[in-house]
Amino acid sequence: MRLPYFDLLFESLDKGNVALDAAFGRHVHWGYWERPERADLSPEDFARAAEALSQRVWRAALLKDGMKVLDAGCGFGGTVASLNENFQNMDLVGLNIDPRQITRARSKVTARACNRVQFVEGDACRMPFEDVGFDAVLAVECIFHFPDRGEFFSEARRVLKPGGVLAICDFVPKGFLRPFSASKASRRMLDPLFGSCKMTHSLSDYRRLAADSGFVSIWEEDIARHTIPTYPYLRKIQRDLTGKEDWNKFGTYAAEWVSRLNWMRYMILAFQKLD
Repeated sequence: MRLPYFDLLFESLDKGNVALDAAFGRHVHWGYWERPERADLSPEDFARAAEALSQRVWRAALLKDGMKVLDAGCGFGGTVASLNENFQNMDLVGLNIDPRQITRARSKVTARACNRVQFVEGDACRMPFEDVGFDAVLAVECIFHFPDRGEFFSEARRVLKPGGVLAICDFVPKGFLRPFSASKASRRMLDPLFGSCKMTHSLSDYRRLAADSGFVSIWEEDIARHTIPTYPYLRKIQRDLTGKEDWNKFGTYAAEWVSRLNWMRYMILAFQKLD
């Protein structure tokens, strides 16, 4: 899997870039601001917003103490760390296909409050876990990198206990925007930094996928307007990320405005496994 932004992050983190470490050293995803107009676009502000987004996703999974939870596409272990700090007596498992991310996550997250934490290298569409082993599966801003959403949903259902919950967040286009989301023009904007991204699943597609996979939808929340400060923040730090002053500003402006116009929603979705 080609993920250029992780290559750039590792390069900058290895060089001791303090600002990038503050912003992305724990979470590598968009931020959530309850009051977007108050965002100050500092690394610390962005880090708090990224933590807030993770918390909104895991709250949609209806978690409670004592559960066994899988974070698929766990990145640097930020969501596992968040759960580790907010719950107790949990079995927390992070899964990622990139061994570099697994290595960093293991170095950053230490179990506390009678929790048990492990990080496993593996494919979210072919999970190396037994059937019906988890109470919840999370996928925080990563599902668009997976080769097939249907395969991931099938695997999530397989490893979930009856009544278990799958909670995700994703960029969800309005129906009329789907052709552009799948176009070569869209890929040219996204691929140089983000690699292969399939941002083509509408809300209707997700509802249909859930039903076909043996889930029922229990949570649908559009938080796009709360994520808007992410785009100016990315433009602000682009030189640190890419070494170029004007890298793909058009792409970030375009993404920001389709979000402002609510043509591309940023949604938190949760689905419960039917017995």
